[in-house]
Amino acid sequence: MPQRDPIVIVGGGLAGARAAEGARDAGYDGPLVVVSGEAALPYIRPPLSKDFLAGDADRDSIDVHPAAWYEEHRVDVLLGRRAVRLDPSAHALELDDGATLRYRRALLATGASPRRFAGPGGDLAGVHVLRTVEDSAALREALRSGGRRVVVIGAGWIGLEVAAAARGYDNAVTVLGLETVPLNAAIGDDAGSVFAALHREHGVDLRMSTSVAGIRGEAGRVSGVEVEGGDVVPADVVVVGIGAIPETGLAEAAGLDVDRGVLTDAAFRTSADDVYAVGDVANVFHPVLRQPIRVEHWANAENAGKAAGRSLAGEDVEYDEIPYFYTDQYDLGMEYSGYGVLAAGVAPLLRGDRDAREFIAFWLRDDRVVAGMNVNVWDVNDAVQRLIRTRAIVDPARLADPAVPLEQLAGAAG
Repeated sequence: MPQRDPIVIVGGGLAGARAAEGARDAGYDGPLVVVSGEAALPYIRPPLSKDFLAGDADRDSIDVHPAAWYEEHRVDVLLGRRAVRLDPSAHALELDDGATLRYRRALLATGASPRRFAGPGGDLAGVHVLRTVEDSAALREALRSGGRRVVVIGAGWIGLEVAAAARGYDNAVTVLGLETVPLNAAIGDDAGSVFAALHREHGVDLRMSTSVAGIRGEAGRVSGVEVEGGDVVPADVVVVGIGAIPETGLAEAAGLDVDRGVLTDAAFRTSADDVYAVGDVANVFHPVLRQPIRVEHWANAENAGKAAGRSLAGEDVEYDEIPYFYTDQYDLGMEYSGYGVLAAGVAPLLRGDRDAREFIAFWLRDDRVVAGMNVNVWDVNDAVQRLIRTRAIVDPARLADPAVPLEQLAGAAG
């Protein structure tokens, strides 16, 4: 393609911003355009359910780059503009204002949208989802006065983080979850039970194995949540945290291969020439697992975004990062690294004091570490990741013994 045609990044989130950065770092010196559906410059989303929601972070602190960075690096950000049609054969992208952008290469970083409650009452005033900074600001305003009856539908990461923030404002909080234990799908029953106890100790009414029949309202505003069986939990504020749906519509309409996300190889290339995908929308082939995985967490947008930018610039890229995520709830901080698909159904091996919530959990298959989670134990994530990456056989007894330095085990594995 002619050099005058730009690299076009579709999506103004963290993955898109880091891709622009990665392309420039790799030496790409041509025109570069970011098409952002939001009116704000790219920002980081984890604080929206953590520090920003809790009132401990201001708006400027969550920006990926200061505004001047985009001008300095000659990145043209089109704010409040959405891509409505992708034509891979013509290397063209149509925007919602009728304009058409020709591209040298295009990167789909369209992210995901929050799954909304599909039953009765989902559109009542006082029912919130959490995805954008505007969502977080509106929810913070609803919570900050305290004394509200807050019902959270969903016991995943977003639901529990919102519950912790709501309790921090001295609201009465009920969490309704379908599973028997919160976070079951992410970390299993054993580790999930740690979070269940944590929230109950902080006064959350945690109701698991509970299905929601509908959201009740009065005069157009939420008044309660009806669960299966007919009971109604009174509510002034309802937060729906039941997952997210990848924004694959643009890719599907363009004929790209899509399966639980836009399918790509390990260099983020899709089934269409010169079209790439990254972040929440992408189902990227992982060379270690030998299968595609879609990862919605911050670290994936951060690291994969930069790698995708390098790939757009022409570097040879094989993305093989170990998935990573973290959470902060009350006085508990946690980091998780590993392959959830390999850890599923495996009981974790614990190292440390579970009752004091200062421990590391390891998931092993064939005496090889496939995932690790450190809870209120710090400066160990590099060693955990090294154990996972080397696939070395470890002695479970030594791994569980806090007297054996983890660095020593990781060093032996190397």
